[in-house]
Amino acid sequence: MTYRIREVDASDDEVADIIRAFNRETGDFPDLTDGELDGFHCYWWLAYLGKEPVGFAGMVPSQRYKNAGYLKRAGVAPGHRGNGLQLRFFKVRERKARSIGWEFLVSETTDTVYSANNFIRAGYRLFEPECRWAFNNSLYWKKQLI
Repeated sequence: MTYRIREVDASDDEVADIIRAFNRETGDFPDLTDGELDGFHCYWWLAYLGKEPVGFAGMVPSQRYKNAGYLKRAGVAPGHRGNGLQLRFFKVRERKARSIGWEFLVSETTDTVYSANNFIRAGYRLFEPECRWAFNNSLYWKKQLI
């Protein structure tokens, strides 16, 4: 199977609908707002197999750290998991963050093993933020880019 990942414009209603659908189907995520999809410096990618979208990932400026990005969301349709798409989503977001000039990326996961393993494989390290912003069982991740 040959997957391709494409940066998309989430201000396009059709693209936003695809991302919202993946957001609901691939994780226990809160609904995305219009501002999270098409706000200033919001970046989104879709993975495709042929013409079918099979995954999504997002990145926005961090609200907690200066000159840093936040890995917003990512998910892959169940039938396409295990094919390396999450690692590829990390790489395209890191490339974009470097082009913007961000120094590092941060994110969090719950304490699920498969999510933690994806972050570890992509070179992220656990860290403890000054102010925890997610759930009690959240793990916080950081990767230096510069």
